[in-house]
Amino acid sequence: MNAYTLEQLIDFAESHNPETRVSWESAIAQGEALGIARSELFPLLSAVIITGVQRDEIPFGTRFYRHTLSAFQASLDLSYTIFDFGARRGRIDAARARLLAANSAFNDVHRNLIFQVQQAYYRLLNASGQEAAARASLANAKQVQQAAEARLQHGLATLPDVLEARSATAQAQYDLQAILGVEQITRGNLATALGLPAATTIPVQPLDEIPTPESIAATVDQVMARALAQRPDLQGQAANVRAAKADRQQARAAFYPDLKFQVAPTAESLYFQQQALPWGHTADLTGGLAFDLNWTVFDGGARKSRLAQAEADLRESEARVNAVSDRIEDEVWTAYSNLTTAFRQRQAATALLTAATESYNSSLESYNYGVRNLLDVTAAQKVLAGARSTDVLARTQVLTALADLAYRAADSIQANTRTLQR
Repeated sequence: MNAYTLEQLIDFAESHNPETRVSWESAIAQGEALGIARSELFPLLSAVIITGVQRDEIPFGTRFYRHTLSAFQASLDLSYTIFDFGARRGRIDAARARLLAANSAFNDVHRNLIFQVQQAYYRLLNASGQEAAARASLANAKQVQQAAEARLQHGLATLPDVLEARSATAQAQYDLQAILGVEQITRGNLATALGLPAATTIPVQPLDEIPTPESIAATVDQVMARALAQRPDLQGQAANVRAAKADRQQARAAFYPDLKFQVAPTAESLYFQQQALPWGHTADLTGGLAFDLNWTVFDGGARKSRLAQAEADLRESEARVNAVSDRIEDEVWTAYSNLTTAFRQRQAATALLTAATESYNSSLESYNYGVRNLLDVTAAQKVLAGARSTDVLARTQVLTALADLAYRAADSIQANTRTLQR
């Protein structure tokens, strides 16, 4: 079975995670809401057809006379708002801003999903790397044990030395089993992030095949500027400000009149019969033409309150933009600092692993020649085991910190950004 790359896993998660479908359908619904708002710029035309027969008994003098009316009417009703002092434009602008907010929310779902998959992926890489390091440490412990048992057979070592070596081997075996349990858990976490059952086996690339960067070219100010320009949550808050301004425009327009034009041409065909008289018929084009000027003079302060509410909502939205901007800057600063720290720790871990490897090899060789005692060898072996584990952790910390910085700056979603345009 081929190993999956991180890009393949992210693509799979984006295609199968239900949250992406929910946010996309929400954006589509908001796009249709914009279409509804735009429709107010056009006239409303309706057609009505009426046909029927009505029969009545009409009293006249001392008698009742039967009247029968058979009618057929076809009419068109055209209504158009000529001006409303920006109320329709406000509704359109508000709907457009909410569409932008929905698009931003959709992109933010992708950003969070990508980060979730990345974190699960790098935790699995760390667990797999720790397993490889634990197996190497177990092999070293067995090597030391074999050396001690060989020296005991030749009378060059004592039984306590062999028992100490066997204890170190057992401890290495215990550590390996603990790491295998952690690795199993991280595999389940990755499968869950992909929307798969936790028991699904997902082969991934080993840590040694993944390049680990040693530095970042961009400065913290450059990354912060990208974050403020790209973060979908900040874009969503900015869209909410636009929507609040449009709502305020609608509230202001309510203080002014709106003028509507209405025309209703009607084609009629009427048959009329009165008892004892022949049928009568008429056919003609009738209808009406009207201008409707509507101006609310007094409403108990409702318009004033709505305007005050809209202005308060606008100030709240602007304050949220500032709050989110401050939070983004703090997140980028922290992520950038963590990344630079991870780079330095990676360099230190590499030096530690080199020194620990040389120390272990020298101690084992000296022990075989009888120059060093077993305690020195087991101590060097433990230091080497810790150095291997630290080296794996340092490499995955760099990758995790890079992913975190890309998440805070929204770099991870730029290639996959989708929006619904209207």
